[in-house]
Amino acid sequence: MGIWSCLGTSLEEVRESLYTGKSGIILDPIRKEMGFRSGLTAKVEMPDLKKELNRSQRAYMPEQAKYAYCATVEALRNAHIDQDYLDTHAVGLLYGNDSSAEPTVRAVDTMREKHDTMLCGSGAIFQSMNSTVTMNLGTIFHLRGINLTISGACASGAHAIGLGALLIQNGLQDIVVCGGAQEVNPFSVGSFDGISAFSVREDEPEKASRPFDRDRDGLVPGGGAATVIIEEYEHAIKRGAPILAEVLGYGFSSNGEHISSPNVDGPSNSLRMAIKQAGIRLDEIGYINAHATSTHVGDANEAKAIYNVIGDSRIAVTSTKSQTGHEMWMAGASEIIYSMLMMQNDFIAANINFENPDEDSEKLYIPAQRIEKHFDTFVSNSFGFGGTNATLVVRRLAN
Repeated sequence: MGIWSCLGTSLEEVRESLYTGKSGIILDPIRKEMGFRSGLTAKVEMPDLKKELNRSQRAYMPEQAKYAYCATVEALRNAHIDQDYLDTHAVGLLYGNDSSAEPTVRAVDTMREKHDTMLCGSGAIFQSMNSTVTMNLGTIFHLRGINLTISGACASGAHAIGLGALLIQNGLQDIVVCGGAQEVNPFSVGSFDGISAFSVREDEPEKASRPFDRDRDGLVPGGGAATVIIEEYEHAIKRGAPILAEVLGYGFSSNGEHISSPNVDGPSNSLRMAIKQAGIRLDEIGYINAHATSTHVGDANEAKAIYNVIGDSRIAVTSTKSQTGHEMWMAGASEIIYSMLMMQNDFIAANINFENPDEDSEKLYIPAQRIEKHFDTFVSNSFGFGGTNATLVVRRLAN
């Protein structure tokens, strides 16, 4: 695993933030100057890659590709995969990304102002394409297997992991670098702000993202990147890889209804499919990482969907978006890592800012304080615009 997040730029930093309930949300004055209804955002450190990559490599990378590079360096190191291995094996790449707004805006502004396309720069096209992350990672690390961007809105990162697992299960790849990345610049989320999707609790930024709480008033945008290396079991054993867990189930569905408003049946179907494929009982699930973004309809319908599937099982359910905001294209991958860090360290992070349940969330067990708990299996939900749903079931590897 490797991560670059508003909660930290290493697994250890992120683990500590999850354990202590630290929020990564701030108020950005630049957004207010730009006319944003909400200036709230997650604060993500911009990597300085001058000592690691040459000038031409950096010229092709928008911010989300830089985050993804850093997350992937950490993940490959932790997986004990060096460049010699990458150069001699067909390692695949599936990464979630569904926008590259800032480079597109910059290039268009240059064309309009200067009336000369040459001034956009040689890197503009590679930065602005939706596949920019896989383009850059594939060439930097010399990856020889599948190279594909997954654009599934806010389920992109989860679909990347699920599809990677399917490729491995079908014998088409031995190792796949999977993940999700999200740009954090204002241009990438201005249209979200324009439909009043964001919280306006600007006087208390750290309390603005409040999934499942009765008084939630919208999501907070975030981003960064998260990478997981998935591998065929016998292949991993043979090369002595440090195996953390197994992708046990992958469920998916489409709502087939409204383009932005979620329903209950789609998420319920995705959740049921993942649990069925995993072949586990409900009492084996120790934790559910909910998609819940802190919107009224989204959280309510997910709470209904979870209850539809688990009933009164009293499985702990939280949304780490209470700390990170909505990491969008990254979220499906980062929340696997957040859940893994909890599982490795025997705790479930608090659903911070959960003060008053509503009629739907009161049916679930949503801990507002951190709980110390050992568990071996978790479920993670990710849903996106257009009604795309993905659910992953992950189990700790038995010794």
